[in-house]
Amino acid sequence: MFTGLVEGMGIVRRIGKQIEIEPLVRFEVLEIGESVAIDGACLTVVSWNGKTFCADVSEETLSRTNLGDRKPGDKVNLERALRVGDRLGGHLVMGHVDCVGVLKSKREDGASIRLFFEIPHRFSRYVVEKGSIAINGVSLTVNGCEGNRFDVNIVPHTAMVTNIGFLKPGDRVNIETDIIGKYVEKIMSAWKNEKKGHSPTGSVITEDLLRSYGFL
Repeated sequence: MFTGLVEGMGIVRRIGKQIEIEPLVRFEVLEIGESVAIDGACLTVVSWNGKTFCADVSEETLSRTNLGDRKPGDKVNLERALRVGDRLGGHLVMGHVDCVGVLKSKREDGASIRLFFEIPHRFSRYVVEKGSIAINGVSLTVNGCEGNRFDVNIVPHTAMVTNIGFLKPGDRVNIETDIIGKYVEKIMSAWKNEKKGHSPTGSVITEDLLRSYGFL
């Protein structure tokens, strides 16, 4: 689990069945087997020589994320897994990329930059105004959304320490929507089935119960 607060960037040195990254941020120790989010995709460290680390990359990961677009020399965002007791300054990010989005346009907005993205329609129901979203592993707040498009603002610090600042219209990014929305959808689906008389799990979820916990 991650927070979406990127620790720094790294440079892709090699990519194939494995991806080799040289962190530009100081990682004193990377344990074999620990998780690192690379552009928001959770991967497992399989080697660390003090300068670069490697992680295995499956065909599924290459096809479902923008890591398949990466080439040597590209910069990627890095975040090590959340530790118990750490501050949760972003939001709960699983490192399980939902889909790839496309940057449609960008413009200056005061001291920040406003970015406009498009994602596949079936994921748009999880994107809500003022909700959280992870783009290339960066925790950001949704300014507004309409249909399958949404926009976010990035401040100068975010543009400087992540690869979000390098994005150009047409670039593909990894998108992870807020996990809470997915759980609410699952709960509501079970509740609707129960109301129709279909409750294979014997669920006792009711409308009053959901309302008492603030879901309605």
